[in-house]
Amino acid sequence: MFSKSCEYGIRATIFIATQSYLNNRTGIKDIAKKIDSPEAFTAKILQTLVKANIIQSTKGVGGGFEIPKKNLTEIKLAQIVSAIDGDKVFTGCGLGLSHCSESHPCPVHEKFKAIRNELAFMLENTNLEELVLGLKSGETFLRY
Repeated sequence: MFSKSCEYGIRATIFIATQSYLNNRTGIKDIAKKIDSPEAFTAKILQTLVKANIIQSTKGVGGGFEIPKKNLTEIKLAQIVSAIDGDKVFTGCGLGLSHCSESHPCPVHEKFKAIRNELAFMLENTNLEELVLGLKSGETFLRY
């Protein structure tokens, strides 16, 4: 459903949000290790997230990546997905066809449309704070 870049982007953002919740900045090495991603690939993804104003980057001693605590409730998973994968997950064909539409549907169009709409709803209504709180409480895990 999501590209590998998007999966890593979501994982990285959740990890950065968790660290930010604890008032910590985190560096590229720690992020890449935690999300099990090559450093160079992780750096490109993080650059995209910085440009989309999802995460912030501070250079120099004591620098790293962070998300202001006040933004944790405002940032939705949909923003991360859109920044990395665009709107394909919200509008694309379930079979990857370029000419699938309401007037010219693919064989799975109606069934996939329902799934796509549910996924869009979840992504648009899930914020980083609730994910961080789930990790802090032990209800959810971010291990690979």
